[in-house]
Amino acid sequence: MDVRLNAEQRQLRDAAAKLADDLGPDSVAELDDAGRIARLERAVNQTGWRALRSDGASGVEVAIVAEEFGRGLVDVAFLGPVLADDLRRHVDLGAGPATVAVADTAIDARGAAQAVRVREREVATAPLGAVRTGADLTRPVADLAGTAQSLGELGAQDALRWQALALVATCADLVGTARGAHALACDYAKIREQYGKPIGSYQAVAHLLAEGLALIEGSVSVLRHAAWAVDAASAAEAVRAARIAKIYSARAARTVCETAIQVHGGIGNTWECAAHLYLRRALTSTGLWPVTIREIADGLS
Repeated sequence: MDVRLNAEQRQLRDAAAKLADDLGPDSVAELDDAGRIARLERAVNQTGWRALRSDGASGVEVAIVAEEFGRGLVDVAFLGPVLADDLRRHVDLGAGPATVAVADTAIDARGAAQAVRVREREVATAPLGAVRTGADLTRPVADLAGTAQSLGELGAQDALRWQALALVATCADLVGTARGAHALACDYAKIREQYGKPIGSYQAVAHLLAEGLALIEGSVSVLRHAAWAVDAASAAEAVRAARIAKIYSARAARTVCETAIQVHGGIGNTWECAAHLYLRRALTSTGLWPVTIREIADGLS
């Protein structure tokens, strides 16, 4: 097993990072910039990344884009469409852009015409209600409107691999979100001065940031293995690896995002500080296909 990124994957990571840096929101106020969102939407459409699985991309490549989009708080649909695209390889979803639903809520609902829901092995579709903003201000959601219609069933192995991919994609978003929050906190610690020195020079702050970096590095390790396993390991092993990665990444991301708010001090609790955007996104991704310790406890000491 070699989970290092190859040259093409590094190029994909750099391209996704540049898009996120150029067109992602730089502040809370930019979330309402319709012109920026339209430019971002066009740019993501042109990349074709929402159809990565149909184009033969691996789970690693999906995770690469999801991680960079989480880091940059990219606020157009990706996670939902790319998971729906993976289902298109097995079930005819019909024409029109699709996203996926968790329970009765469609995620990444902006621009979608339908939501696809997977229960056990059955795949069903339903139209969307009005798009609304949830806890995550960067990814609108929508309730399902009408009765879901069955489109067919996935094979047992295909259903497990899709589950693994869904978990890996949310793990990647969590890792990217943690990286973004940590970078925001580090940048602030370099410029905010107290008693004539940058607050980052004090051990109390420096240790918090160092611990956050250690958590992020651990998250990257478990994510890389789980992303590799989506296509290279058995379906059952892929799901297990993804579940372990989800639990670790979710707990790490929450800690890192809360630390970012703490490092900002009083301003970290204000609406204008972008730190809460990262925490909201991390908590939302944690709630998508959640995993409990009991599900991975077998065989762990």
